[in-house]
Amino acid sequence: MRVFYLGLGFFSLGGGIAGIVLPLVPTTPFLLLAAFAFARSSPRLHDWLTGHPRLGPPIAHWREGGCIAPRIKVIAVAAMLAVLAGGWAAGLSGTVIAIQAAVLGLVALFILTRPHPAGQTDA
Repeated sequence: MRVFYLGLGFFSLGGGIAGIVLPLVPTTPFLLLAAFAFARSSPRLHDWLTGHPRLGPPIAHWREGGCIAPRIKVIAVAAMLAVLAGGWAAGLSGTVIAIQAAVLGLVALFILTRPHPAGQTDA
């Protein structure tokens, strides 16, 4: 199982890093999965990831109580709106757009209702 979790950790870390530079790919869920997998396969990699100056803070914020930084909330909701606009521009049917809007709306509601990390306010 150690090899499985190690592979899952590296795969998830790659997804998280891709999410930093690709606008519609989420970063934090991949980083959380990588931290979970590395905690079960490599304490050294887990410590590196959670202590990293760019990758560690979103993990720490989530662990502190499901917190999402205001800047990340804005980026996430903007990306969801871009996906919805892209579907509309591509000429998807009204039913598909309605399903997209409902799902993305619920996800946006979840994100926007998460608390902010200590010391951070609305963007």
